[in-house]
Amino acid sequence: MTPVSALEDSFDIAWTFLERSGELRGAAESADIILDSIEQQLRTGERRRLMLANRAIAAYRAQAASIPAVTSDRNAIWIN
Repeated sequence: MTPVSALEDSFDIAWTFLERSGELRGAAESADIILDSIEQQLRTGERRRLMLANRAIAAYRAQAASIPAVTSDRNAIWIN
């Protein structure tokens, strides 16, 4: 598996999991945290997709409190 495909697959796994669990907050900030975690792991030689994704989820959860929550109503989007 190439580093690029490992990054793409792992990001997709982590993002989908967090989205389905309702834990995702701001899209840009969330993506940055997940990508940074995966990239750091790739630099150390990790290539296992699930390990990359699981550690990225853990990193996201550790930093999620600093991301503003985005909730939507049919007529409006609220940022908490």
